[in-house]
Amino acid sequence: MTCATTSPDVDVLAKLKAASSAEDFFAILDLPYDEKVVRVARLHILKRMGQYLASEDFAGLPPATIAARCKANLERAYGDFVTSSPLDERVFKVLREAVEPKTPATFVPFDTLK
Repeated sequence: MTCATTSPDVDVLAKLKAASSAEDFFAILDLPYDEKVVRVARLHILKRMGQYLASEDFAGLPPATIAARCKANLERAYGDFVTSSPLDERVFKVLREAVEPKTPATFVPFDTLK
């Protein structure tokens, strides 16, 4: 799916903040996507994009550069889930904790208590 191009003069960060779906992100950044991938991993893709964007510093950059970096990060995040699954990537804490070794509870026999 291909979407309308975003003007480089538009504040892309404000548009992304106002977006209400993963599909909106792809449309705003004019990035094609496979609906099947987004249907399965929409929240995971957006979370991963956020992780990638956390290392970006947009201060003083022109809008076109910010838009290009946002698009590159969404494309990278999307790519992670084209070749992998949400269970393999484990971007959410609950999925990471599901595979962490559990510390066994210490058994204290009742007759040792005073």
